[in-house]
Amino acid sequence: MQIYWIKAQAPLRVLALCKHLGVQAEFIQLDPTDGSLKTDKYAKLNPNMKAPTLVDGETVLWEASAIMVYLCQKAGSDMWPANHAIEQVDVIKWLSWNDCHWMEAVGNFYFEYIVKSTFNFGQPDQQAIEAGLPLFHKYAAVLNQHLQGKDHVACGRLTIADFQLASMARYWQESQMPMQDYPNIVNWLNKLMQLPAWAEPWPL
Repeated sequence: MQIYWIKAQAPLRVLALCKHLGVQAEFIQLDPTDGSLKTDKYAKLNPNMKAPTLVDGETVLWEASAIMVYLCQKAGSDMWPANHAIEQVDVIKWLSWNDCHWMEAVGNFYFEYIVKSTFNFGQPDQQAIEAGLPLFHKYAAVLNQHLQGKDHVACGRLTIADFQLASMARYWQESQMPMQDYPNIVNWLNKLMQLPAWAEPWPL
């Protein structure tokens, strides 16, 4: 098995899952600045020319959610509830919520403070940050309320939904997300950081 990755949020959750489940693979790091994502060879694997991409024999997968499901199936892990339809619905609901709402709500902060700094794209745009605050607060309130009295997002245990949502807010302090009014989110993120694979997801 090979997994192509860059240092970004979507590959982070896949790599963390591999470590957590003990999945053996060849981890191939790509550089988003040198054109390696846009080569003909790579585009044949992933026509979106993004990462992560998984290659396992004849199986080629892109999109982190699909890759995480595949990894759980390979490892026999209930982080994807393969044999429980109602739990699958619960996990899918939160994967969808992440992609349709949470990612947009927190992605602005991540881009302005993390991506720009990493790739020397200039200083954070304070106007863009201010413009994104209403959306952040709207969806942070939803997640905070959901996490009241809970340690996990779905199924009452650790699932790929936790890795999906948490990867979007992992760098909330560095990206200055205003989490002060959302203690349940902060507690959830802090507890996930106690997992060795989540705390150190990147391959050596």
